[in-house]
Amino acid sequence: MATAISLSFSLDPQSFHHHFHHNKTNFNSHKVSIFTPKYTYPFDISSRSHTSNLIIPLSTSQPSSSSSVQTPLQTGRFLTNQELEKLESLGKYRYFQELESGSLWIRVMREEEMDVTVWLLAESFAESMLMPKGYVKFLAYLVKQYMIERRTMMPHTATLLGFYKENGEDKDLQLAGTVEVCFDKRGANANPPTPTPPKNSPYICNMTVDKLLRRRGIGWHLLKASEELISQMSSPREVYLHCRMIDTAPLNMYKRAGYTIVGTDNILILLTLQRRKHLMCKVLPESESPFEVDECTSSVDT
Repeated sequence: MATAISLSFSLDPQSFHHHFHHNKTNFNSHKVSIFTPKYTYPFDISSRSHTSNLIIPLSTSQPSSSSSVQTPLQTGRFLTNQELEKLESLGKYRYFQELESGSLWIRVMREEEMDVTVWLLAESFAESMLMPKGYVKFLAYLVKQYMIERRTMMPHTATLLGFYKENGEDKDLQLAGTVEVCFDKRGANANPPTPTPPKNSPYICNMTVDKLLRRRGIGWHLLKASEELISQMSSPREVYLHCRMIDTAPLNMYKRAGYTIVGTDNILILLTLQRRKHLMCKVLPESESPFEVDECTSSVDT
């Protein structure tokens, strides 16, 4: 099975935890104005029928500069002043890359985009585990519960979405892929897969690319965007991720990006019906993060 990235999961007898595991151009540097796409969902997540290739109409109108202030990212919990600053930075983050076959935009997922993201992850997970399509609906339910929980941890973690537009005036903008980034200990997953990464270090996981848009460099740039955002949001330079041993293409991509294997699952992990995984690490170049010291003053996320 040829995929652009790798997927893996862990199964806890008490509860189901999944991890879809598995790039340096700043969007603003290209002076490209990103739009706020209006979504017409091609499926209802409660329905069995759906469209695997998610289409997003390309709006020709440009939002005003105040639109991002009017619709900020929200977590539904009390935040410190510094957390509010980080949340604002996440909302402003943009990454843009011209590919050979089209254009790619990457930014932080918004609340109204959760369902399409959930379905993309559920389908990729089912494909990776060779599960029948009938399981996708059940997986989508579990994935959504996970994503709702993780969203409350922002700005210590974030989900990035990649939007792709193929060359041609009549082409639509599509949801191309997604990746989750954890910036620090407070955003670390309570049940990380093995080998266990350090909880105080940034961690990249849950990356997937739409099946019809693979082999175009989208996975590579999701990885690069994750690293770029980590450099802006986190002080630690050591970034970790997992890669299944059987996923040779993603493994080669990670090695090409500068990641090295620092640990591997014991063969006994196969007894838990999981694939053996490598834990990989990369040390990012030193850069000054605007968020070095946590503040103690609290305020409310409205």
